[in-house]
Amino acid sequence: MLPLITAAAGAIAGALYVRRKNGNGFDMAQYAAVWAVIGGLLGLLAIVLLTRV
Repeated sequence: MLPLITAAAGAIAGALYVRRKNGNGFDMAQYAAVWAVIGGLLGLLAIVLLTRV
């Protein structure tokens, strides 16, 4: 569940970042996708670390 939440948060953060920079819709989609992947990976890493401790 955590990777999905962090992926969604990453997508929102990426889209807002580009919107603040006055990017177009394609830029927003690309940044949202990349930041969602990064957020999902960070969430997965967090789960692995939490289960190991």
